[in-house]
Amino acid sequence: MSIKIENLTKKYKDTIALDNLSLEIKEHELFALLGLNGAGKTTTIKMLATLVKPTSGDAFIYGKSINSEEVKELIAISTQETSVARNLTVEENLLFMASIYGLDENTKNEVIKRIIADFNFEKVLKKKAKTLSGGWQRKLSIAMALIA
Repeated sequence: MSIKIENLTKKYKDTIALDNLSLEIKEHELFALLGLNGAGKTTTIKMLATLVKPTSGDAFIYGKSINSEEVKELIAISTQETSVARNLTVEENLLFMASIYGLDENTKNEVIKRIIADFNFEKVLKKKAKTLSGGWQRKLSIAMALIA
């Protein structure tokens, strides 16, 4: 299983945001998390991304508990809001993110070269992010999340 959730619960004071969720998601499986407002979708994602600690239960990403530090090496998140530096070029944004993650020069060059190819950034590499369409900015935000 790539993701296994066991009895995951999150309580905020008197509110139960998520109550005893258990599920398994296989590698390469397409999975959608749907529900009414307040059903706990965002809370679940925040716990899987290690942004919020569960009240009880656990989840495992490729066998690593979300309560451990080592799971953070497996997680990349791209939030709903685009998180690009608007006055930097596409290339500068990618280099900046690689620097934040402390990648050595060889690894940084390899990763950025691969991302440029995978996301077809060749045409927009030298353009400032603020001049890109919303779709290109979104792609850049996702690419930046995948650098680690």
